[in-house]
Amino acid sequence: MVRWEQFEVWTQNGARWEMIASFHDFEIASAVVRNRPDRMRLIHAVYEDGKVVGQDILAEFGTRREKTSN
Repeated sequence: MVRWEQFEVWTQNGARWEMIASFHDFEIASAVVRNRPDRMRLIHAVYEDGKVVGQDILAEFGTRREKTSN
């Protein structure tokens, strides 16, 4: 059984989330996420034999704030 972990950068495209990059190094992945203006997620993913067996959202950036009226 082959098992590995990686840090994935996901972006929101309409209502869908799409992975745009993956890195073995957390520092590189987090730098990529912080330097983009789009809504992004940094995810820690664990794979076994090519299938995802675990995912944790570590951070989300670029979340839009809703304007509220008083």
